[in-house]
Amino acid sequence: GGRGRTSAAALRLLETSRRPPVHTERETAKGGRGSRMVVLLNRLPAEDCPKFVHKVIDGVCGRALPRFRDYGAVWTLTEWMEILEGTTSFLKRAGGKHLSDEEILQLLDGLGLPHQEAVLKSLKGRKEELRQAMVEKTNDVSSAQLQDFDWQLKLPLSSDKIAFLQTPLLNLDLDVRENGILKPVSIEMNKEELQNLIHSLEAANKVVLQLK
Repeated sequence: GGRGRTSAAALRLLETSRRPPVHTERETAKGGRGSRMVVLLNRLPAEDCPKFVHKVIDGVCGRALPRFRDYGAVWTLTEWMEILEGTTSFLKRAGGKHLSDEEILQLLDGLGLPHQEAVLKSLKGRKEELRQAMVEKTNDVSSAQLQDFDWQLKLPLSSDKIAFLQTPLLNLDLDVRENGILKPVSIEMNKEELQNLIHSLEAANKVVLQLK
């Protein structure tokens, strides 16, 4: 009767609770409570967090990534690949867009407070370097084929959420096909960064015309 149904339901609930959480690539990139990045980064001692984040930023900027052998006591090899991918995606998103401190901390929801402070401090100290690396990667899409693009102009809120900033931002979304694979490229740029991109594209176009 009802007792049997209750036991069966309880068994199903117990089996479900034992299953490891499934985290999609989108969740990993977004960060936030329950994301693999947050879960795994919480295992790292807080005093080691700044060094790890700075090394991942180095990797995004084209330099050497952190080495697994330095963190083998914290994560397995599979977890190492997950934390690298998740942290890289988070830093690209936070560095490539004009996010406020509050928005960045929302992405780190669930991460220990010392870890949050370490990530935020490391990110703020190298945000321009990250953004420049993202702009350069956008410029480098000349080696691939541009399939489609979309853009949107917006006025971001200031940190106090009351007054608008005076600097408009361009949100540029590119669909790029490289080696048969369609990849989305998204970045926010201010006027100066947009001018640099336009100048780079104009210079590339002149080279192409000379080769014809």
